[in-house]
Amino acid sequence: MDSAAAAPSVAVFEDIDAVRSVWERVAPANQKLSPGQDFAFIRQWIHALHVAPRDCYFVVASWGGVPVALLPLQRRLSQGIRVLTWFPRAHVGCNAPLIDAERLAALTPDERRSLWREVRRSLRGADALILCSMPLHEGLADPFAELGSSSVVETLYRSVFASWEEADRIQRSKSRRKHDRQQGERLEALGSVEFQELGNGPEAEAVLTVMFRQRAARFAEMGVRDPFACPKTRSFYDRSVAVDSGIAVKLHVLKLNGEIVAVRYSIVLGDQLFCLISSMSDDPAIQGGSPGKQCLLRVMQSVFDAGYTAFDMGSGFTDEKRHWCNEQVPLRNFYLPLTPQGFVVAQLQRQWQVLRSRIKGNERLLGLVKAWRSRGHTKAAARAA
Repeated sequence: MDSAAAAPSVAVFEDIDAVRSVWERVAPANQKLSPGQDFAFIRQWIHALHVAPRDCYFVVASWGGVPVALLPLQRRLSQGIRVLTWFPRAHVGCNAPLIDAERLAALTPDERRSLWREVRRSLRGADALILCSMPLHEGLADPFAELGSSSVVETLYRSVFASWEEADRIQRSKSRRKHDRQQGERLEALGSVEFQELGNGPEAEAVLTVMFRQRAARFAEMGVRDPFACPKTRSFYDRSVAVDSGIAVKLHVLKLNGEIVAVRYSIVLGDQLFCLISSMSDDPAIQGGSPGKQCLLRVMQSVFDAGYTAFDMGSGFTDEKRHWCNEQVPLRNFYLPLTPQGFVVAQLQRQWQVLRSRIKGNERLLGLVKAWRSRGHTKAAARAA
């Protein structure tokens, strides 16, 4: 590519079907870092959540007439300000544009700066561009270094192994195996334990009903808002498991005496699995058998026995991720104001994320926040009663 004679150009589309060919050409399935980069996933999201065409921004950035990046963005109102963000946001572990990494890396820093400047100029009708949870780029030169300033706010956890034997050897110590076996024995003492792996279809829809009921109970216990309570959001997940959805879904289900006690919902992209939702029964009678951990143990064996190379468990630290994930990827946010009003919102968003990261990294502060949330939920429940 003769970059010296080339120049940046940007086109913005409202219709996702108009960019389908560019979408798959810029980033093949085995290079995607998130379900948010999957065409069928975003197309179904738009349909299920009734996103208006005027709020869809499919931004194709080219260098010398050759597409090098595609940003799928949705315009939302935030505190009266028009903000461009990713479509699924926190419903996926991380978000990122689709890029031709080699072509972007071949550009000089000044050329990439010129390209991203042209992208920002093209975003009419918005006050701020806020790109959250983008993984730090590895291997080639960072293609987003010239996009603007960013803040590392979270960590993504992944299990990457060549086989179950490798995962078992590296991630499970002798004491860990003994602990898992003891928990399994306690669960089996309660009755018949069955593990299932389901794909798209009617049976998966019935599993989702139980999974979301279990998740709702867990959110209520934590005193936090249930992100799946919105009917439109729930509609997306229900549609995702339909045979003709275009989204490859895999459900891992653990049953005790025929009843579902734990579920994991994952999206398949190439040879990778992305776990977006997990749930388990809140019945105290079976908690000693740790159905969630027993389900995950079987999931890990199933995934790597089947030849998948990576199991993405999303962002945010948990005990399960500590046990199973051997890769940690820093996630960063970009806050790019497009108007004076957007500058204010971008600054507030940045400060909030910094504060949120500090709270999550401080056990004492996190405990105080959880206690405050719990009191608020208890009061709300009392008023409702």
